[in-house]
Amino acid sequence: MIRDEELSFIFESSPSRVVFGAGSLARTPEEIDRLGAKRVLILTTPGRKTLGDEMATRLGTKAAGVFAHAMMHVPVETAEAGRRETALAAADLLVAIGGGSAVGLAKAIAAETGLPILAVPTTYSGSEITSTWGLTEHGIKKTMRDARVQPKTVLYDPLLTLSLPAKLSATSGMNAMAHCVEALYAQDANPISSLVAEEGIRSLAKALPAIVRDASDLGARSLALYGAWLGGISLGATTTALHHKLCHVLGGAFNLPHSDTHTVLLPHVTAYNALAAPQAMMRVGLALSPNGVAQSAARLLYELEAGMKTPLSLESLGMKRDGIERAAELAMERPFYNPSALSKEGLCALLEDAFEGRPPRA
Repeated sequence: MIRDEELSFIFESSPSRVVFGAGSLARTPEEIDRLGAKRVLILTTPGRKTLGDEMATRLGTKAAGVFAHAMMHVPVETAEAGRRETALAAADLLVAIGGGSAVGLAKAIAAETGLPILAVPTTYSGSEITSTWGLTEHGIKKTMRDARVQPKTVLYDPLLTLSLPAKLSATSGMNAMAHCVEALYAQDANPISSLVAEEGIRSLAKALPAIVRDASDLGARSLALYGAWLGGISLGATTTALHHKLCHVLGGAFNLPHSDTHTVLLPHVTAYNALAAPQAMMRVGLALSPNGVAQSAARLLYELEAGMKTPLSLESLGMKRDGIERAAELAMERPFYNPSALSKEGLCALLEDAFEGRPPRA
């Protein structure tokens, strides 16, 4: 017997307009006109300043300036400087071009000003399609959700990712993979978000090794960007658990690189939750398996990363062993949902494995 009450869920779709395809960057002026903007402040990182300047040239008189000071984990001081620059420029639209740092800065500004955002991602983080944002102050990264900060329009141009080195492409893509994996065992997972997450895992698992083999493979770049978009939708449609909590702790307290930290932790957090979320892990294993046979999700993730030669240990990212206990304590300071019960001992064991770069525990 199938009972109606056995299928019950809430699903909210992304309100962003998505323009996807090689060459879509050329449509930026058209999309800005669609939003009715007259003065645009371009936000990017120091490393992408040239791209920001090119965008300003493309926009002509509508460009009110380029603020190329976005930083990883969005320090509160950077957000405040960005807000001041926005006021001085009298901007009515923020254009974020770059990875999660640029998009995160735009969100921090939008949260205070209410200005709309047009995002042009150049990595595979997926944050450009979500309403999640964060700030780091005194070594603590706080994340929030606010529908006002979700970009109104996102331009996905795979050509912009061709210059992203293979290693960074792999870790950035594993960041998006983490969104998909955690969405499958989220407390509020639903049939639609789970379908999206599975498709994202399959796409990324196929695309990322191809990019590592040939960084100029535009088809693989397009598929990876598609997978990253699906990862962002998965993240935006569900709430997060242990994986993202640990990544935010390690990023805020130890300033570890964001996508690399996601990459190292993903197999280990997946193993930690495996017994408590067997159906979700089966779906992850099937999506990752090249022969369509469900296998250990945690082990497949680890093998995928090892095959791409991504970082496998927290030590290689600059973390010190004496930070393991503090990280576990910070992660448990505030209660949050996770399929497996949390304990300081269990988190220390997880972090010890991740610190050493060992294969995930069965």
